[in-house]
Amino acid sequence: MKIPEEDIHSTYVILPAYNEATRIQPVIEEIAEKGYKMVIVNDGSSDNTLEVIKESQKKYPKNIFIYSHIINRGVGMAMQTGFEAVLKYNPKYIVNMDSDGQHSVDDLNNVLEPLVSGRAQAVIGVRQLNDMPLSRNIANWIMNMLTRIFYNVKVSDSQTGFRAITSEALEKITINARGYLISSEFIREVNDNNIPFEEVPIKTIYTPETQAKGTNVTEAFKILFQMIRHQF
Repeated sequence: MKIPEEDIHSTYVILPAYNEATRIQPVIEEIAEKGYKMVIVNDGSSDNTLEVIKESQKKYPKNIFIYSHIINRGVGMAMQTGFEAVLKYNPKYIVNMDSDGQHSVDDLNNVLEPLVSGRAQAVIGVRQLNDMPLSRNIANWIMNMLTRIFYNVKVSDSQTGFRAITSEALEKITINARGYLISSEFIREVNDNNIPFEEVPIKTIYTPETQAKGTNVTEAFKILFQMIRHQF
C-alpha cells in the first residue's frame, strides 16, 4: 500500500540524538526528501550533533524542528520530550526511529501502513533476529521474556527503536522511563490502554558503531531492576 501524500505530510518522526554528528545528516535529509516532518531531540550531545542538524534544517526548514537538552538525560527522557513536543504540531501519525542510520528510511511505509489502513493504532517494527549480533540477540530474548512476565505482553522484539502510533493513541499513554526501559514501557502502555497494535518486519543496518549501542545483556539486567522497582 502506498501511503497517501496527505498522510505523509501529517506524519512526524521523532528522532532522539546523542553524539550522532557523523551519522545523523543522511538519515534526516532522506526523511525530509520523502516529505515527512521531524522532531529531533538533541540529548545533550558533546560533539557537534546540534550544528549538523541545524545545517539540515536550513535545507528543510518546514520539515525539521529541533529540541535540545542541556545535558544528556537518556533516550527515555529524549522520547518524553519528543512526545510532548510533537503534539503541538497536531500530527496524525507519529513514528519513532533511531538517528544513527540503523533503521532504513524506506521502512517508514511499512510501519505506517497498519495505521493508515485502520487495522491498528500502534505498530512495533520487528528486527530480523538472525542478523542481530549475538549479545544483542540474547539481551533481546531476555527483555522479551521480562516484558511478558512483568507487563503480560508477548512481542517479538520488545527493544526495537522503530515504532509508530496515532496521535489519539499517544495521548492515552504515559512514558516515565529515562533509559532503554522506554521500549518495554511503550509496549506496556499500549497494552494497558487497549490500543490495538501490529508487529511488522523491518530492516536493520548494523555497523560497528550501531552494534556498540542499544540493549546488551548488561543493560537488560539494569532494566530488570528498573522493572522491579516500578512495581512498588
